[in-house]
Amino acid sequence: MQNTGTHPTAAPGAATPTPTHCPYCALQCGMNLTPVEGGTVEVSERADFPVNRGALCGKGRTAPEVLAPGARLTSPLVRSDEGALVPAGWDEALDRIAGNLERTRARYGADALGVFGGGGLTNEKAYALGKFARVVLGTSQIDYNGRFCMSSAAAAGTRAFGLDRGLPFPLEDIPRTGCVILVGSNPAETMPPSLRYFTELRENGGTLIVVDPRRTKTAEQADLHLAPRPGTDLALALGMLHLVVAEGRVDETYVEERTSGWEEARAAAMAHWPEHVERITGVSVPELREAVRLFCAPEAAMVLTARGPEQQAKGTDTVGAWINLCLATGRAGRPLSGYGCLTGQGNGQGGREHGQKADQLPGYRKLTDPAARRHVAEVWGVDPDALPGPGRSAYELLDALGTDVRSLLVMGSNPVVSAPRAAHVEGRLRSLDFLAVCDVVLSETAELADVVLPVTQWAEETGTTTSLEGRVLLRRRAITPPDGVRGDLEVLHGLAGRLGVEKGFPSEPEEVFEELRRASAGGPADYSGIDYRRLAEENGVFWPCPAPPAGDDAGSHPGTPRLFLDRFATEDGRARFVPVTHRPSAEEPDAEYPVLLTTGRVVAQYQSGAQTRRVAELNAAAPGPFVELHPRLAARLGAAEGDPLAVVSRRGRAVAPARITTGIRPDTVFMPFHWPGEGRANTLTNPALDPTSRMPEFKVCAVRVETVMS
Repeated sequence: MQNTGTHPTAAPGAATPTPTHCPYCALQCGMNLTPVEGGTVEVSERADFPVNRGALCGKGRTAPEVLAPGARLTSPLVRSDEGALVPAGWDEALDRIAGNLERTRARYGADALGVFGGGGLTNEKAYALGKFARVVLGTSQIDYNGRFCMSSAAAAGTRAFGLDRGLPFPLEDIPRTGCVILVGSNPAETMPPSLRYFTELRENGGTLIVVDPRRTKTAEQADLHLAPRPGTDLALALGMLHLVVAEGRVDETYVEERTSGWEEARAAAMAHWPEHVERITGVSVPELREAVRLFCAPEAAMVLTARGPEQQAKGTDTVGAWINLCLATGRAGRPLSGYGCLTGQGNGQGGREHGQKADQLPGYRKLTDPAARRHVAEVWGVDPDALPGPGRSAYELLDALGTDVRSLLVMGSNPVVSAPRAAHVEGRLRSLDFLAVCDVVLSETAELADVVLPVTQWAEETGTTTSLEGRVLLRRRAITPPDGVRGDLEVLHGLAGRLGVEKGFPSEPEEVFEELRRASAGGPADYSGIDYRRLAEENGVFWPCPAPPAGDDAGSHPGTPRLFLDRFATEDGRARFVPVTHRPSAEEPDAEYPVLLTTGRVVAQYQSGAQTRRVAELNAAAPGPFVELHPRLAARLGAAEGDPLAVVSRRGRAVAPARITTGIRPDTVFMPFHWPGEGRANTLTNPALDPTSRMPEFKVCAVRVETVMS
């Protein structure tokens, strides 16, 4: 670990706090870590970081508990002849992985090797993992769990603006705008420190509209809560755009000067008249009109989406419809206005920028672009023609396991719990010839592996992440990892050497980042003007941040907190309207499956729960799954609070206790997705894919609900 004057890190065992960032969601809240006895750290407030100003949620406060030896892995594990996972040395474990990968490639070809990454990996790890797959393994079969998170918003943003960055403006702009429409997001539970931005918005006289089929803790604070039927957000946005046109609220000058494609998008929206939209969504015409009035009244306004509208088989078009609403009203590329996506995973933004996605190269370059291939290949010192083409998206890759893909390396993901149609995915993982998993804990996916490698956590390593704002941040190492634990970069270095590539995979994060800077230079996500010194001194830097031309004495590029104020990132500088039309969900209710299921998170758990389920305080707050349902549905079933209920879809059955509330639609049930076992919500979910983003339809499927005899 380097420790220079330009980017200081606390020496192991030092008493001085190390400023760093939370390992969980995309807020990447600032925190200070101080080493304490037992090899862990104490979290304290870091008020200088502007995003959270010292505030932390329960997950952030308790994050050090997963550092404890009893909670985490501290030795490689290999599958014995008797079928058990037993401790092994690092050389044995790495040799076994490399040997199996080599044998698979020799027998079936390079594309029989798969790599599955994660949106929690640092930029350095995501970059090195993508390079490892394409240069060392020679496979096209790499994707990551971020495909399940922000991919529809990314596709829609790129289609409309020419560039995807979760938020094209900093969070600090939210309290200063006039109205925010928050679609399918519950930040009160998913990223609690961010809720103050919406509270301040209302304190400043602005209005908050929440679109959610549930009356969540966030919806309770809204000026207007719209509760559409799951899967109908697209119709809702089109109905609002129809009213914008009908009521003469279109910003004609803006549309003429800064956009293209309006007439086609307008015609598509006019087919969605308010009464028709009311029948589809369940949102009344007066509520639609009030939402349009609140959104159009102030000079500035925003639409922010999250997983609700995005995790659908029409998620790209759904987000596109909300973007069209922003464009028609002149609410994009202007101060305190715009469309943004509230990215979920800790490095969900950076994770999709630097090459672990099936169709991308570092710098958010397209793998099919010859110029992009030449640039990255030169940095990597390989022939551009040797780089594989695009591979399968995340679910398609998991679905191909055991048939086309015979061996798999998983880094920072737990698809046994997080993937749609999870029982099927678990079966595909079991059918592999060989599975290797790198993780901090023995996750449900790691339990199936032939080799498990224990890797470092955020407090034990240095690296960068990119927050939902597009702010590149430096996480600093605060303590030394336990004996027997190595970093993911060390793993890739060791495997590359064993597979015949001796150079190009350093284990020092800063060295990897310096190469990432060169590889991203000139790309849409240009990090070339960012280095560790700047990140430490400036509390992060917003991309794009190109390096100044050679010999230019003008100094460093300041970074770009606000995008599109002068022009959009399209060839002609105009934002593009895209005509979209509502269509049903991939799976609508019928006589056999008459109820809709939607899924999501609770405040005390995170993603697949692999880490948070090991923290006593969080488990006490959220000990297990549940089925949230309306009293009318409960009465029809004869179910009381806490009774076990079976939720059954065409893909499987999950059982969890009833939680009865008027805060959900009578035609809908909700389950959180953090748990494995019989309460695994993703046993039920539909892997139907968005044709553009390849996002599965997590947020809506048809189910029936049954009481369970005790």
